[in-house]
Amino acid sequence: MNLSVPDCVLSIKPYVPGKPLEELEREYGIKDSVKLASNENPLGSSPMALKAIQDEMENLHRYPDGSAYSLIKKLSEKLGVSPGNIVLGNGSDEVIGMLAWTLLRQGDEAILPQPSFLMYDIVVRCVGATPVYVPLKSLSIDLDGMKERITPKTRMIFVNNPNNPTGTIVTKKEFDTFLETVPPEIIIVVDEAYIEFARDQECLNGTDYLDSGRAVVTLRTFSKIYGLAGLRIGYGVMPEQVAEVLNRIRMPFNANSLAQVGAAAALDDDDFIKKTRSTIYEGLDFLCDALDRLGIRYFPTQANFFLIDVKKNANEVFEDMLRQGVIVRSMISYGFPEYIRVNVGLHEENVRLIRALETVLF
Repeated sequence: MNLSVPDCVLSIKPYVPGKPLEELEREYGIKDSVKLASNENPLGSSPMALKAIQDEMENLHRYPDGSAYSLIKKLSEKLGVSPGNIVLGNGSDEVIGMLAWTLLRQGDEAILPQPSFLMYDIVVRCVGATPVYVPLKSLSIDLDGMKERITPKTRMIFVNNPNNPTGTIVTKKEFDTFLETVPPEIIIVVDEAYIEFARDQECLNGTDYLDSGRAVVTLRTFSKIYGLAGLRIGYGVMPEQVAEVLNRIRMPFNANSLAQVGAAAALDDDDFIKKTRSTIYEGLDFLCDALDRLGIRYFPTQANFFLIDVKKNANEVFEDMLRQGVIVRSMISYGFPEYIRVNVGLHEENVRLIRALETVLF
């Protein structure tokens, strides 16, 4: 087949998700495997969301509410913003795509932290724009370095906060200083997929800048703390002028019925959110203590995941951990050849991780 594929598409490296449990068990014959690779909620999904989804099942022959009125209304009330400031996506990564499709053109530049969420690079390249990479500084996003890379071609800047895969944050003070130096016509995308886990009170909150007169777009998701990753539901909070443009190209019914009712119910499940945070914080403390005891280097985090320095080829460690029935994430594709990323699991899963690391590394 003689396909005519644009060079910008051919330049894209496909996104490789974390290995599914089913694949590990099928390949290795392991029946009690543990997945700590995709930053998922170890408690599962919000019980209130599951109940709402079950109740909605009998309506699957109907199309979803294309405007997602109830969910957007509840989000607007919770966030203290206008419904017109919110755009839903099939995961927050779809909102990233909509931003690129509407606001970037061939020859434009978008500044990205490196390493960070791999989808930024993919969506920028997809429209023929040029990604401009700014390496992290001490594993943190280098705002000064981003400022230095701004040119007349710069149209968009991505700030992942907390940053994936490093778990570091940008503080409000740092962002305020940065914002003063950025030309007002540049869109700043603050991706806050893990913001609910941040414990540092100085952490930037992108929604605080909605009325700043600047084009700051904040991305959030129901995949992490609400445990609804399988439903693919996320959203962006942005100036109405930006939202109006994105809604022109947003696919009809991009948020399905189950995702809408599940997400709306999850917003009310305060007990589940409290329990999730407690589980993550206790798990982080346990894992850090255990790694200290073993003399294994790791890095502090403001998310539900963190980096571990295994001091050997990360892909080899990944494979060895699979044989122990534990799925982690090699960071070689992120530019960290001797690091793995793990997310916090249930206590018994965390214990299993430590035992597997002892077996593999010693």
